[in-house]
Amino acid sequence: MSTLPSFDLSGRAAVVTGGAGLLGRQFCATLAAAGAAVLVADANLAAAGETAAGIQAAGGRAAAAQVDVGDAASVAAMAAAAVEQCGGLDILVNSAALDPKFDQSGQGKHSSAFEEYSLEAWEASLRVNLTGAFLCSQAAAKQMLTQQRGVIINICSTYGLGGPDQRLYQRPGQPTQYKPVDYTVTKAGILGLTKYLATYYGDKGIRANALTPGGVFNGHDEQFVQAYSARAVLGRMAQPDEMNGALLFLASDASSYMTGANLVVDGGWTAW
Repeated sequence: MSTLPSFDLSGRAAVVTGGAGLLGRQFCATLAAAGAAVLVADANLAAAGETAAGIQAAGGRAAAAQVDVGDAASVAAMAAAAVEQCGGLDILVNSAALDPKFDQSGQGKHSSAFEEYSLEAWEASLRVNLTGAFLCSQAAAKQMLTQQRGVIINICSTYGLGGPDQRLYQRPGQPTQYKPVDYTVTKAGILGLTKYLATYYGDKGIRANALTPGGVFNGHDEQFVQAYSARAVLGRMAQPDEMNGALLFLASDASSYMTGANLVVDGGWTAW
């Protein structure tokens, strides 16, 4: 439990989509440590179960649920599971997303060049990254309205604020690769969704904000790390746990006068 009352989440229930992912695992553990009961929602049920078990072993309250965020029925079932297993739905963290660098299922199937980028890949990203956040927010808001309170946190990216620096993805002597168009477009859309939700629910006790991480180290090769770090004011990539304080701030009453905002934690990447 947090030592500051405004950060205490005791008695609240949280859902984190993509809860078994790199940042999702961190978010789940952070919310649970602050006292929330957490539903770890992920397309990979086994991984979600492992994350929930880790939280339970640390003395927190957690359950796992499988969800396809692009499917309305699956999302509705997730929201119902939160109410049944966690006692409500006070906090939603929309963290589920396809990141073309690490989702390997499409490797070799699609060109990352804009001129040849496939409609299939484009629509897959829209379905998860943007439609998923829409459906999850919609389902959560229905429950939050009955409770007359709630917090929605949408995870954006610095690539939602500006275009990717494609130079980071080039390797001498290797085929040219690019950060695909759908990632920037969907993450920019997340900011629009956040502002809409904030203004729509402003008088209904529901707050909506975005959290924008900079690059988080996830096994990147040394060439990428050096190139990325040279562009960041702090001279390095983030560690996965360095978004936790910002996430807890947005989820708790510490940010009670904050809605429709975007909290950027990027090591100064966008300060230049």
